[in-house]
Amino acid sequence: MNKLYIGNLNENVTAEDLVKTFDDYKIPYSGQFLMKTGYAFVDCPDDQWAMKAIETFSGKVELHGKRIEVEHSVPKKQRTRKLQIRNIPPHLQWEVLDGLLAQYGTVENCEQVNTESETAVVNVTYGTREHARQAIQKLNGYQFENNALRVSYIPDETSELDGHRGPDNGRRPGYGPRGGPRGGSPGSGMPSKHQHTDIPLRLLVPTQYVGAIIGKEGATIRNITKQTQSKIDVHRKENAGAAEKPISIHSTPEGCSAACRMILDIMHQEAKDTKTADEVPLKILAHNNFVGRLIGKEGRNLKKVEQDTDTKITISPLQDLTLYNPERTITVKGPIEACCLAEVEIMKKVREAYDNDIAAMNQQTHLIPGLNLGALGLFPPSSAMPPPPPGNSTAGAPYGSFGAPEQETVHVYIPAQAVGAIIGKKGQHIKQLSRFAGASIKIAPAEAPDSKMRMVIVTGPPEAQFKAQGRIYGKLKEENFFGPKEEVKLETHIKVAAAAAGRVIGKGGKTVNELQNLTAAEVVVPREQTPDENDQVIVKIIGHFYASQLAQRKIRDILTQVKQQQKGGMGVGPSPHPQGLTEMGGPPQGLSQEHQPRRK
Repeated sequence: MNKLYIGNLNENVTAEDLVKTFDDYKIPYSGQFLMKTGYAFVDCPDDQWAMKAIETFSGKVELHGKRIEVEHSVPKKQRTRKLQIRNIPPHLQWEVLDGLLAQYGTVENCEQVNTESETAVVNVTYGTREHARQAIQKLNGYQFENNALRVSYIPDETSELDGHRGPDNGRRPGYGPRGGPRGGSPGSGMPSKHQHTDIPLRLLVPTQYVGAIIGKEGATIRNITKQTQSKIDVHRKENAGAAEKPISIHSTPEGCSAACRMILDIMHQEAKDTKTADEVPLKILAHNNFVGRLIGKEGRNLKKVEQDTDTKITISPLQDLTLYNPERTITVKGPIEACCLAEVEIMKKVREAYDNDIAAMNQQTHLIPGLNLGALGLFPPSSAMPPPPPGNSTAGAPYGSFGAPEQETVHVYIPAQAVGAIIGKKGQHIKQLSRFAGASIKIAPAEAPDSKMRMVIVTGPPEAQFKAQGRIYGKLKEENFFGPKEEVKLETHIKVAAAAAGRVIGKGGKTVNELQNLTAAEVVVPREQTPDENDQVIVKIIGHFYASQLAQRKIRDILTQVKQQQKGGMGVGPSPHPQGLTEMGGPPQGLSQEHQPRRK
């Protein structure tokens, strides 16, 4: 992949201009520049120099008044499902990138490529050629935090034939909203739902056994992939010098388990032959997103797996998580047969959690304009992400629709007995949740000793609110404060200017009725409120997570419109009554109206 396409050329650019440009930047090339009108082609000595040329020139170097575009030259017949995306902001969260990529189709794999550039580069595999085509059309030139993304095809002549890709080339393993079994071809007859909902089995193996797992010239691992009909990625160059290396197995659940068994057998035999260890435990990597539901309330789910399989299972602490490592290590100790049984039960729980999250997001992604649900996730991808940089509480999330993030305060009411679960041991959970969401999260004192509900005060911009509130809802479900078939519904309060409350209600209750019909949340402006010291009153929102979020966003939109109109000297609405409340027939001060609209 060392043939380059050089585009966006001024019609006056000559081959000599390109020769001088390459020479000036000390980028070698072979042969001559093939000039066309507005573009050209040239060969580089190898892939590394081709990549270096792309990083050096594309969108950065100007010739005759136009910035040139440089990318891999890929013939149409080789334009398959694989894309390379360059010029990605280096601090961008993976979850945000995942959400962007998922807008154009099913992402089967996304891997970071090690380069010398200051920005990040990833290789992406879409589920179909059409998805890849749409993505390259929409994403090439897409502005991401002042970075214009550069997208090009990767020739993919053999990927559909290969069952094993061999040792990894320093790439980040795909995980998260991507993760279908990538070993089968489109015509393999595999149900399409598995291409999206199955996630890989990720193992952590001692580095000293990796050679035995791969075998001479890859013979052993080819045998495993053939027998188990799986695709296995050995991330050999990841974390250079580390004592353990990750292995990703992509297949059906049965195929993953069969491959896991064969790898365990190899490691145990190697340990015996080399006398390097008396015991080789099974180590499974699982996204922190799913671990809470694997453990269950008071550890019940995990204890049951231990009892049923006669194994000892431990899980790495939350403190080990980082932005680049959102996975926790599940260590299973016992005989090989017992460890394999445990793997089946553990991954069953993990897959169920993943499927539930994806289903919830797919059903609701159209509901909340301005918020990228694919990027944010129903539950946080990690509870230990570093705090966002000063002045950017969204941690790089591309939510341009909101402009500069405005701090919002929401009061979420939770069962009093759930306070301990939200706070966590020594305050650990609430601190990590605050860091993850980029929000201030505080538990208000109980109003009375026997209060059944407690108020959680969440302060932050819209994306932080979404993350923090989503995790609170998720935590209550995980800890079984609601029944297995019971939907988590909470009451939240937001404050609005008393002068704008009438706009939320609408003439004859029209607006609030529409809010309820659209969001499926109950929206109430209580009767006989006296505005507080900031001349604000409360709006109550009651509903499940997505209903509540949509209602909050719609109400904020109304308030934004009011502010914009006030700045323009237009008052708060089309009504001749500037305080917007007399249209309901009540006095402008004191907010004596309550609207309890009909349910749809």
